[in-house]
Amino acid sequence: MHVIDIPQSVIDRVIRHRGREHVYDDLEARHTALIVVDMQNAFMMPGVAHVLCDTARDIVPAINRLASATRACGGTVVWVKNTFGEPSLKSWPVFHAMTGPERTRVRIQTMAEGAIGHALWAGLEVNERTDLIVQKDRYSAFVPGASPLAEMLRARGLDTLLITGTVTNVCCDSTARDAMMQNFRTVMITDANAAHTDEEHNAALVAFYLAFGDIMSTDLAIECLERSASKAS
Repeated sequence: MHVIDIPQSVIDRVIRHRGREHVYDDLEARHTALIVVDMQNAFMMPGVAHVLCDTARDIVPAINRLASATRACGGTVVWVKNTFGEPSLKSWPVFHAMTGPERTRVRIQTMAEGAIGHALWAGLEVNERTDLIVQKDRYSAFVPGASPLAEMLRARGLDTLLITGTVTNVCCDSTARDAMMQNFRTVMITDANAAHTDEEHNAALVAFYLAFGDIMSTDLAIECLERSASKAS
């Protein structure tokens, strides 16, 4: 598990600018979606993953707790799957040129629809009756054209997002930042995101917290959800 280290000076700046430590602790559960980013075998399964993030397996219990609480309180759970195929060679050539032909070949082989790497990690508790599954073909699920996620959320009256998944400082951070700039109230969950190092994890959380939205632990997010649900009942 990551050691979470948000400097007190950062918290003090947030309080000074926003008036309180957690600007979204008044979230309404029925308008909230838990967004789970890229918790797939391609990042989590040794021998299959093209980019293995070992800490991603550690956050599975936290994500499952959050998913259960979100459903129980009237919110929505969304599983976002990173998807690469041959079309991405034409639609995102800058990325593939940067990473090179061999890594591109392995990425497409691992993350194409139907591949073992494309599947969600087996330990995740997905409710196929109620949860949404969305595919994206960019780091961020909110870049125009990357996925239908923004439209799906708005159609359901969802305006507050809890961001979890892997890796913190790439797809999770990109999705969270763009969500805020698409006018969603956005929270990154400190102990339900995973990066390759503590330093990368904490740096992403600090940068997001200072300028883009809120950060909360799993326990605090569940407390906020349950408090909102009890007021509505």
